[in-house]
This record gives sequence, structure tokens and C-alpha cells, in this order.
Amino acid sequence: MRQVTILEVSPRDGLQNESVVFSTAQKLELIGRAIAAGARRIEVASFVHPDKVPRMADAEAVVAGLPDNRGVQYIGLVLNKRGYLRALATREGNRRGVDQVGFVAVATDTFGQRNQGQTSDESVREGLDILRLARQDGISAQATIAVAFGCPFEGEVDAAHVIDIARRLAEGEPAEIGLADTIGVGIPSQVTDLLGRLNDEIPHIPTRVHFHDTRHTGVANAWAAWLAGVDTVDASMAGLGGCPFAPNATGNVATEDVVYMLERGGVDTGLDLDALVDGAAWLEGILGRRAPSAVSHAGGFPVRAGA
Repeated sequence: MRQVTILEVSPRDGLQNESVVFSTAQKLELIGRAIAAGARRIEVASFVHPDKVPRMADAEAVVAGLPDNRGVQYIGLVLNKRGYLRALATREGNRRGVDQVGFVAVATDTFGQRNQGQTSDESVREGLDILRLARQDGISAQATIAVAFGCPFEGEVDAAHVIDIARRLAEGEPAEIGLADTIGVGIPSQVTDLLGRLNDEIPHIPTRVHFHDTRHTGVANAWAAWLAGVDTVDASMAGLGGCPFAPNATGNVATEDVVYMLERGGVDTGLDLDALVDGAAWLEGILGRRAPSAVSHAGGFPVRAGA
């Protein structure tokens, strides 16, 4: 059966909105735990202005401390060319740095202005510039379309507009295009429809999805995405996450919840569920509160006594 890749986003999206400040060493331990659990793609940092997202102020220090594991792809988020240049600088000299940059195009003007100071069209043009620079500099780059399933300020987002953004981004030949349910409003039928349109329009570019579990539809949406042929699902250990610029947005869909569902459905993720549950418990110890994920507390499928 076709595999699916889980992109672990807890070190970036999972921590960026937390009240508890994780040290650089703690972030690196989280990344190490993700690697030990089998993660092979990890979003490790965000190269944004520290005044905007203070939790990501140590991006360069985190990247400098990453283990040199050649089987793992390290990804840095950038929102503009200044962020891209910071990410690129981590690769100077003999340093490995980030392996891929990811940028965000936004499906609505209001969210775009609040999230990154750009209209929707400006974010697409900035993204195309980043893709051009990345090709020149020999670094992989991918794109995510934020609020693709609904906006906290403008409400419904026209699917045709999302596909038009994806079509424009595809001209820059990104490594993949992701659809993000930034505020957790999407439902499976919407996922099926939007991914179906995306695959029809640009079948040559791999697809990725990014779900927040605000309304507890994230796991169902991940399954719908798998059925629709998605290549990669973003997820965050313990279900941590949230956007500082999206009111009431809660965590990403939990890695252990997605892995449990997919593996029980016969889909290979390459991840160790027990290690993910242990990682969630470690995170709870630092946060001092219960994690929002379900499997981290309920455990995996029960084993018959004496088996």
C-alpha cells in the first residue's frame, strides 16, 4: 500500500504560540525525540522577526545544534526574502543548515496582512521570488497556502481562488504545495473536493496538508487527504500548536493520533507510536499541563493479556 510521510512540525508550529518558553536545548531534544520516533522530515525553526514571534527568536541557534543526520530533512519557515536570506545563511561555509525552506502564501487579504504584512497577491509574488532565489542558490523550497479552508476574518474562502493561487505557485516549481486549515474549520468533504481540484490542475507537483484540530476534525481530514492521494501530512507531537494571528486557533492535529489512525488502516508511516507517546509525556512535563492529543493518554490498540 502507498506510504504517507508525516512532516513533524512541533518544533516550530507546535511551540510558537505556547506560553511556556522552550530553551534551545529543549527544542533540540524535541527534534531528537522526533528523529528517534522515525521522523524524516521536521520543521525545525521559523525565520521571522523576533518581535512578531518571540518563541522562534533562536532559529539560528537551533539549526546550528541540529544532529547531522543525513536521513532527515530539516525545514525552515520563511515569510519573506529577509527570512529566506537568514535561512540560507545557516548553510554558509561547511555547515549543513536547513535542507529546505517553506514559505506561506495566504488565501485572504485580511489574514495575510495580520500574519505577514502582505495581501494575498503580495504573498504569492513574494513566494515566487523566494522560489526563484532558491533555484539560484540550489536549495529546495516548498509552499503552503494558509487559510485555504476558511479565514477567521473573512469567513468562507472560494476554492477556485485557492486553486488559482496553487496554479500560480506551480509556475515557480516548488518541491510541493501544501493546503493549510489554519483555524481548523475544514471537514472531510471539503478536503476531498479541494485536493481533487488541486490534483487535476497540477498533477505533477506533490501535495501536503496541514490541519489544526480546533473543531476535532483534524484526524478525519487527514484520512480524507490520504484517500485523495496526498503525499505528506503535517502533524505535531502531543497536538501542540497555534497561530499567534488567528483568534481561537488551537493545536495541530497530533502526530500520535494521525499515526494511530493511518497504521490501523494499513498505511505505513514509518513512525514508532510508543516513542511518540513518550515524547508527548515529556512535553507535558515541560508545559505542566495535559496535552490535547488523544492517543498520548488512551494509548495504542489494546493487546490481549498473555499475548
